[in-house]
Amino acid sequence: MIEPLSHSTFHGTTFKEEIDGDTLHEECGVFGILGHADASALTALGLHALQHRGQEAAGIVSFDGKRFHQERHMGLVGDHYTDPATLARLPGSIAIGHTRYSTTGEVAMRNVQPLFAELEEGGISIAHNGNFTNGLTLRRQIIATGAICQSTSDTEVVLHLIARSRHSSTADRFIDAIRQMEGGYSMLAMTRTKLIAARDPIGIRPLVMGELDGKPIFCSETCALDIIGAKFVRDVENGEVIICEIQPDGSITIDARKPSKPQPERLCLFEYVYFARPDSVVGGRNVYTTRKNMGMNLAKEAPLEADVVVPVPDGGTPAALGFAQESGIPFEYGIIRNHYVGRTFIEPTQQIRAFGVKLKHSANRAMIEGKRVVLVDDSIVRGTTSVKIVQMIREAGAKEVHIRVASPMIFHPDFYGIDTPDADKLLANQYADVDAMAKYIGADSLAFLSIDGLYRAVGGENRNQARPQFTDHYFTGDYPTRLLDKNGEAMGSKISMLASNG
Repeated sequence: MIEPLSHSTFHGTTFKEEIDGDTLHEECGVFGILGHADASALTALGLHALQHRGQEAAGIVSFDGKRFHQERHMGLVGDHYTDPATLARLPGSIAIGHTRYSTTGEVAMRNVQPLFAELEEGGISIAHNGNFTNGLTLRRQIIATGAICQSTSDTEVVLHLIARSRHSSTADRFIDAIRQMEGGYSMLAMTRTKLIAARDPIGIRPLVMGELDGKPIFCSETCALDIIGAKFVRDVENGEVIICEIQPDGSITIDARKPSKPQPERLCLFEYVYFARPDSVVGGRNVYTTRKNMGMNLAKEAPLEADVVVPVPDGGTPAALGFAQESGIPFEYGIIRNHYVGRTFIEPTQQIRAFGVKLKHSANRAMIEGKRVVLVDDSIVRGTTSVKIVQMIREAGAKEVHIRVASPMIFHPDFYGIDTPDADKLLANQYADVDAMAKYIGADSLAFLSIDGLYRAVGGENRNQARPQFTDHYFTGDYPTRLLDKNGEAMGSKISMLASNG
């Protein structure tokens, strides 16, 4: 029996990216729960906690025992899923959700996840965080055999592979499909009776398992469990597929399948540097603590005499606290962030754009004037925002402005779900040395945390050159998987000629 999809809504507002584009954009967040009467409401709350991982769009799919229901919207989770009428259109005890920032495919409703498809055994819905490094290669292959793709999201490729698999059960078809995918991902799939969770073979992207009222939950970060009062059970292991199924008597079985040839885990270091929420626990490590450790190590590696340590909000705050604690230099909030401007100006005029960083940050003159200031940031990508912030601090009367960055220089782009600029647009590749970068930015000095300093902050030991403990290619160029699409020159190819307005 093939269940119909009850309805899908396509409304909302357009989303404007960061004004100057000088940041590493978030990946995506996933959340799923099985067997709970409030499945959709809990999923909406979980997505709200994962909002930092993507602000372009959000979607939820539920199943009520007879039909699948879908709600997909452009914009923020709170703009739509706080409406009781919206949640009323998502009945059922099974639900998965997704909050999105696009790394492949354009910003359009057809790419908003979860995606849904009808299969021989019934409906299936899929959502994933990350990126497949062979997604375009496989897309071209399935299109060449007559497949029709309705989106430009590489998630749709997985649906086609599931449909083409010759295995009998949906779970086995799902496993067969993802075994053909390469890259970094955490993925959730939902059928009439199952919630399936999977993580890439080396665990680049995080995924955790939780429990609420005896019902299993999977989500990108532990902060999504905390918001609903759920218990953390464990991390989904790299390469693991966990199949949770509601039985006819209402009980839930859990079948964890692990790869026959497991590989060492290599979590993405940027989860600790930038992406994960400070109150999350990723890979057994509290993110706030690791960021504070980064600042402490940075103070040891690049000491200086100064009057005040100022974080570049919000990402630099834990590292700045660590820097201040280790150096003995007082910590102050010398920059105040306006949380209500950067992401809500939909189409700012050129005059508004000219205000630049002041739309989001204002100098706290009383903490800066006449002082030697140490600005602590989590990372520098292109450096254009750093130029504006240094100028703003000098205009507020700072005597000196020094920048300390709590991560190494970024030399290489990412292909696993982080939207990074091309290599030639990265600050580290545009200048011969750190002094030249500091001159461009306008700082009196500039220093970055070493790769070993970062490793010690997160894992407690230096980088193992022969077998790195984490994924760190953006710093080192050591990509942990094949880049089939890139090496085959498919990464930048056009995969769609349709301009979508919703």
